[in-house]
Amino acid sequence: MKIISYNVNGIRAAINKGFIEWLQQANPDVICLQEIKATQDQIPVDDITAAGYPFQYYYPANKKGYSGVAILSKTKPNNIAYGTGIHHMDFEGRNLRADFDDVSVMSLYLPSGTNIERLDHKFMFMDDFQTYINELKLTIPNLVICGDYNICHEAIDIHDPVRNKTVSGFLPQERAWLDAFMKSGFIDSFRHFNKDPHHYSWWSYRAGARGNNKGWRIDYNLVSNALENRLKRAVILPDAMHSDHCPILVEID
Repeated sequence: MKIISYNVNGIRAAINKGFIEWLQQANPDVICLQEIKATQDQIPVDDITAAGYPFQYYYPANKKGYSGVAILSKTKPNNIAYGTGIHHMDFEGRNLRADFDDVSVMSLYLPSGTNIERLDHKFMFMDDFQTYINELKLTIPNLVICGDYNICHEAIDIHDPVRNKTVSGFLPQERAWLDAFMKSGFIDSFRHFNKDPHHYSWWSYRAGARGNNKGWRIDYNLVSNALENRLKRAVILPDAMHSDHCPILVEID
């Protein structure tokens, strides 16, 4: 099972940059999208179906042009879960899960902490999400949580850890939460295979950051410990240029 996670920063804009053609070439079994910024009626679902993904699930935010997640699949899931049941999380369209026979795949878009108010919201979201996942794992042990976590885990995951130590996304409290979340039963699939520096999944549009590879690794495919022996590979795909993020891939036997 080949799974891709991709923050497209607006699915309509990404489609205009060749996203559907790229999707056909990448050929994942399932792709989790974040920050779609659109409702289903604004998306060319027929074109995506023609590309090989007849099973499409969209969970937009209440606010138009904001946030939202989606899952596109070649095969029909047994069940789709929209949101978490926690209102302050769900009205922004940040969590969508597809349950297949022996694995469940989740698309997650964790908030950014752009100001004090949003940072407080982010920490509340993180705490409630941990509780939600702790309960979910009791019934769904084989879980892959794909998405934009808006947090760099370690210094190796950011181009300038010293200057960014007081910036949301690399705050000690955020990093500690992500570390504890992983230790609660998840594998960082990319780091399972690759320990090298200078691998990022997001770059600012400013100051030629992407061309100079001054980025952040904030997108993760976290895989339940129970699936460790089934991990085949995990890579970042920086050549895809439809967004300020790039796709990340994990393959499970």
